[in-house]
Amino acid sequence: MSQQWVRNNWHIFITLLIVGCVLVGVLFFHAFPAEGYNLRSENPERKATILVSYHTYEWWILTWSRNQLLCRLFIEHESWPEPDEVGFFCGDQVKRDWLATGPCAFSEEITEAAHCPGFYLHLVSVTPGEREIEVELMPPEVLLDIADCDPQPPENRCETLPKLHLSGVEPLPNETIINIQGYIGDEPFSCKGSECVVPLPATGIGGVQVSFWADSSFGDSSEIFTALVRVVPWGDFVAPDGEKEDQPQWYVDILSRQYLGRIESTCSHIWSSFPPVGGPPAWLSSPDHPDALVSDQPFYYLAGSLIRQGLVDVSECYDGGLQPSGIANQCGLEAARDLVNEWQNQFDSEIIRVAMDTGIPSQLMKNIFSQESQFWPGFSASYKEAGLGHLSDLGADTVLLWNPSFFSQFCPLVLDTTICQRGFGNLDLAEQEMLRGALVQKVDAACPECPHGIDLSQAQFSISIFARSLLANCEQVGQIIFNTTRQTAGEVCSYEDLWRFTLVNYNAGPGCLSDAIQETYTNNQPLTWVNVIEYLEPGGCQAGITYVERVSTMPKPLNSTPVPSTNTEGDQLVSSESSDIEDETPNQQQPTPTPESLDSATSP
Repeated sequence: MSQQWVRNNWHIFITLLIVGCVLVGVLFFHAFPAEGYNLRSENPERKATILVSYHTYEWWILTWSRNQLLCRLFIEHESWPEPDEVGFFCGDQVKRDWLATGPCAFSEEITEAAHCPGFYLHLVSVTPGEREIEVELMPPEVLLDIADCDPQPPENRCETLPKLHLSGVEPLPNETIINIQGYIGDEPFSCKGSECVVPLPATGIGGVQVSFWADSSFGDSSEIFTALVRVVPWGDFVAPDGEKEDQPQWYVDILSRQYLGRIESTCSHIWSSFPPVGGPPAWLSSPDHPDALVSDQPFYYLAGSLIRQGLVDVSECYDGGLQPSGIANQCGLEAARDLVNEWQNQFDSEIIRVAMDTGIPSQLMKNIFSQESQFWPGFSASYKEAGLGHLSDLGADTVLLWNPSFFSQFCPLVLDTTICQRGFGNLDLAEQEMLRGALVQKVDAACPECPHGIDLSQAQFSISIFARSLLANCEQVGQIIFNTTRQTAGEVCSYEDLWRFTLVNYNAGPGCLSDAIQETYTNNQPLTWVNVIEYLEPGGCQAGITYVERVSTMPKPLNSTPVPSTNTEGDQLVSSESSDIEDETPNQQQPTPTPESLDSATSP
């Protein structure tokens, strides 16, 4: 009997133990909830079905002679069938014969329609209809900004520790952003709702990678956006007795297509490269007002061009104010000085506007124009280049190939839209040549019938094309470096050196730059300007070194008049005074002093 009692109680004990374990597990699960992140594996599709009305137009193609039906076409637009539609429904032979058919005009030989050759179109019916179509709905996104600070370029300086402000946008009605989350480096963050403010840590010079996304009440999430964020502290964060010589401050820079702040340099985004802390050097600056671009350089080629157009009184110059080569001599320059100063500054407002629109530094553009054309935007027959930036066929090829958005806008002005849809690289050689020639012609402002021999409105328009050419060169330089190193340009090169490489690419060509980059990398040397130029081939390639030095040197106020010459460097029209300009243009504001030794910057 005792054994039976033991067996019965053992079963009861086992049952109670199992129930107890289950209860403990349930209690433990609810007491410590896990922090969950959306795995984004089963997002519902953002699609909708809508009902649209349409009309079907039935056309017949018939012969004039026998009124014989050849084929039927069904299209959904009011106008006559397009040639491609005729070919689709009727075949290429009927299409060719139909296109070759002229109007049926009565004459002595043709007295009735049956005598006319070829085909004619006849509209048979118009039938209304409805159909359901599936459309893609706009996805959610997250926009990025800085909180507790309004960093103004180019310094981007904050007096208080900046924070990252993320705003979720849900385009669907009746749906909302329920969560924003992401990572700053390896540190996760998460905020409920459509707004998120996250403190930013101090970073090194290279910045920190930020990834972020939004979750929607629709049941899906946005794409994962990225940003490169740099926060560099500067000043006395720790001082004895609370006395501080320097006010603590932070330099903040963000590279992201989601950033709401002003885009100071589009090429920074292309390269993932930050400008120097505190703003770029003067030659890569983008002042907001034309007065900051004012220059008064002694351009002998420009003076000669103005003299040849009869715009300058050179009666006191015994030789007409010109050298045999056509550029001004000393007397001619002095006679043309006021007009030269006025002429070289008349494009400043448009340069500023284009810089704000494209993110190409305005001072850089003006420096390039001064070296390339001395602001005389006519066609240079000697060098087969045109415009303020002396665009060549090679330069036109670069912008058409490496700036797809520009190509898609420009190509339909020259070729049929269906041809342009293939992309520049897939066009045949004749079509590419036609586009290159049309683009060079577009920037050529030479106009013999115009009052000054120059179409000034065309010259102003060409500035935008030139800026987009520089953007294309930025893209090409970034790709050259990636092809060589398998790293982004900003990971292996400084911002300033990347611009120098871009100028070599523009001036000497991608072959020169690519070979020098490859040789530098093969020899295990850092991709710096000093190292790369050692591998530029003699001749045209090395001429790019002088070109870069001149463009990157800010001119100083005019206080002396150098002797002119007709020196040429690397297919560029220059004068000897070009090598003497340095420092900065008149009225150019000095950049805010930047912190030194920032490579070792640490958090406060």
